[in-house]
Amino acid sequence: MLIHPQFDPVAFSIGPVSVRWYGIMYLVGFAAFYLLARLRCREEWRGLKVSDLEDLLFYGILGVVIGGRLGFCFFYQPDFYIHHLERVFAIWEGGMSVHGGMLGVAAAIAYFSVTHHKSFMKTADFVIPLAPVGLFFGRIGNFINGELWGRVTSPDFPFAMAFPQSGDMLPRHPSQLYECGLEGVLLFTLTWFYSRKPRPQGAPTGVFLLGYGVCRFLVEYVREPDWFLGIRALGFTRGQWLTMPLILLGLVLLLHGYLGRRSRGAS
Repeated sequence: MLIHPQFDPVAFSIGPVSVRWYGIMYLVGFAAFYLLARLRCREEWRGLKVSDLEDLLFYGILGVVIGGRLGFCFFYQPDFYIHHLERVFAIWEGGMSVHGGMLGVAAAIAYFSVTHHKSFMKTADFVIPLAPVGLFFGRIGNFINGELWGRVTSPDFPFAMAFPQSGDMLPRHPSQLYECGLEGVLLFTLTWFYSRKPRPQGAPTGVFLLGYGVCRFLVEYVREPDWFLGIRALGFTRGQWLTMPLILLGLVLLLHGYLGRRSRGAS
């Protein structure tokens, strides 16, 4: 059985200020987004220029951080944070939600689209293949911290790993690494190559939402539910319930894109 390496979550300190690996992973993800976005800007049919990227990245960072934090507070622990609103801003205590981050990014894209006179859906289709890069580095940060570990499994399972942070030394799934591979590597490969050619408007976003939703839904079966939530209605976790609308929206966007294109071609 493997043992979690027990990385020091602090990468380095400058006086009283400590820089954590988790924060560095966010910065690396944002940098990768910018570099890959520059590559996509070379294709004029996408409708965005390199000069647009700085604003898009800035709004996106705000969307990820604010949306991710609010999502965690009010999707996962609403009763606590409604009565302790001052703790919402205590981001150093940890707690970010991918689903909230997605809503934040959607709001950022909407604001960018309005202020720069761009199509919301076309901008979303430009951004969405880059999102798995951020998911990948975010899950690496979770693994470094030894958090969001998986459920107990057989010690004979090839990837079984003990996480001392869990309070026991039971063999568990390293679910953070599963998410790195599925939500990060696999989803990036799928969305990046799918969107290399012109597609029906909304289809790349639909592929991402459907792909993320399915990957996250499946991983939740081996990821330990949050201790303050456990298993919810119908045997699903909170993460699975939050993911279902993404799967549905992804299907709707794909159907609308392809059926709409077919009907336009027929007319």
